[in-house]
Amino acid sequence: MRKTPCELMLWNHLPAIRKELAVALINDHGLSQRDAAEKLGVTPAAVCQYLAKKRGQQLIITISIKQEIGISAARIKNNGSATVETCRLCRLIQSQMTPPTLTDEPER
Repeated sequence: MRKTPCELMLWNHLPAIRKELAVALINDHGLSQRDAAEKLGVTPAAVCQYLAKKRGQQLIITISIKQEIGISAARIKNNGSATVETCRLCRLIQSQMTPPTLTDEPER
């Protein structure tokens, strides 16, 4: 059975998006791991795993996506919605992917 693009993004790219946002919040905006976790709606342990490169390594980041992650991190730091920003980044990433990347094996 084919997976929808959103299912593939959920499993393959959402952890990487969260990782990049956590890194930006901590390194670029000076938040603690606990504060970054709270802003992103994840546990401090998840942020620790992102920083230790144990989680969220699937995403290939282009320069334009990296810039957009920076914009999203700034918005989140200033009390923007992590959900809105994550969805925005997901749509941007999907728009840059080729159709074979978004599909699973063909149905038999």
